Amino acid sequence: QVQLVESGGGMVQAGGSLRLSCAASGRSFSRDAMAWFRRDPGREREFVASIGWGSAIKYYSDSVKGRFTISRDNTKNTVSLQMNSLEPEDTAVYYCAGSTRRGLWPSNDDYEYWGQGTQVTVSS
Repeated sequence: QVQLVESGGGMVQAGGSLRLSCAASGRSFSRDAMAWFRRDPGREREFVASIGWGSAIKYYSDSVKGRFTISRDNTKNTVSLQMNSLEPEDTAVYYCAGSTRRGLWPSNDDYEYWGQGTQVTVSS
């Protein structure tokens, strides 16, 4: 089983940047698809970005496209989310997640292991 620990959250003003990191332990996740999700109180969990095992495939939600960048380093078992031009609407708890699904790109429900989350707060 893979354990995930997120870090890098905090408070920032609108227009600022943060970089979230997710460190995996337990086994290598190099063959797993990885993703970031977020949840704001009172709202449903929202997909943010995902990345394939070789980093060639990346997906972003429309709300973050062009502002956020997902990356991974399989040698260090880490996944990162660079967030630029942050907006108050980006305020949420951000979660790192992984999927062992093979053959087809995982749907949002296919992510089997999750971190505990890190809070991001963007003030206007």
